[in-house]
Amino acid sequence: MNTQALGAIVVGVTLTLVSPISVAAGAAELERDANASLQSLYTSVPAAKALGSTAQAILVFPKVTKAGLGVGAQFGEGALLQKGKAVAYYNTSGASIGLQAGAQQYGYAMFFMNANALTQLDKAGGFEVGVGPTVVVVDEGKAKTMTTTTSKDDIYAFIFGQKGLMAGLGIQGNKITKTNPK
Repeated sequence: MNTQALGAIVVGVTLTLVSPISVAAGAAELERDANASLQSLYTSVPAAKALGSTAQAILVFPKVTKAGLGVGAQFGEGALLQKGKAVAYYNTSGASIGLQAGAQQYGYAMFFMNANALTQLDKAGGFEVGVGPTVVVVDEGKAKTMTTTTSKDDIYAFIFGQKGLMAGLGIQGNKITKTNPK
């Protein structure tokens, strides 16, 4: 069996196990988990808290599962928060091919800094990270020097809570689609 076939099997099994559990999450649970994850991020990264005070909205995916071997996939669900309240729900998914192996869970939060960037989120067919508004992934070094006066981009993203072992982590190419949990 070649590496790509084995990778496809790993991804298929992972998504089969993860997706029904994630989809079963209700709106109240997603809102609670999104707010808890955001508060945890604020505690560990002061720059995120500063951005949160000026953001139009914050899209939080508390848990995204990524797995792959040659071929990879990821999936998670989250809530769009405005003033601490969920106003909409989304899922994030992506696939990749290349040098990768392992499985990992992580979360990420996207801070929408202006109304135009927020409008792009609900464009037809879903929002693809890396296409449209400027998305800046903030790493630990950038977060230490960032202030609200130096923040001029459309969207800032913070990746947090990484667990597991996976070579290569990013949100570029993820597709974000509006959902309607119960």
